[in-house]
Amino acid sequence: MVFVAVGLPNLAFRENSVFRPALEGHENNAHCIVSAVNNLAATFFTLTGNSTVSERMNEFLALATSSLLKLGQLENEKEMPKTRESVYILLGMLVEESPFLTMDLLESCFPYALLRNSYNLAYKKKPSNRSRKDLPTDSGF
Repeated sequence: MVFVAVGLPNLAFRENSVFRPALEGHENNAHCIVSAVNNLAATFFTLTGNSTVSERMNEFLALATSSLLKLGQLENEKEMPKTRESVYILLGMLVEESPFLTMDLLESCFPYALLRNSYNLAYKKKPSNRSRKDLPTDSGF
């Protein structure tokens, strides 16, 4: 789980991690990470039995928010990831769908203004020329 929390910022450097409001998801299906993290956390932390799932998810959230906030500290404009806001939205989706996390907890370690601004930017962007049929369909089935 630590690997996932620390690896979330890497999604911001991928151009296909863009959040598409019309699809209510990300182009590269990064939004599927949300249900994977929640299900795996419930499984892993229930099986170990050492502590509650909520405590471990709080630690996960602290690691994830810390690593995402470091994206804003990049000094060079060229280094700044283009899809940073989409990954912030992914974090918000993770908390919204988690039975173990609350928005109050997210606000304690991640500024709500960043999340609100990310949604605002995503919904204000003009839709690209790509239609839904042009999106990749590598579902593996």
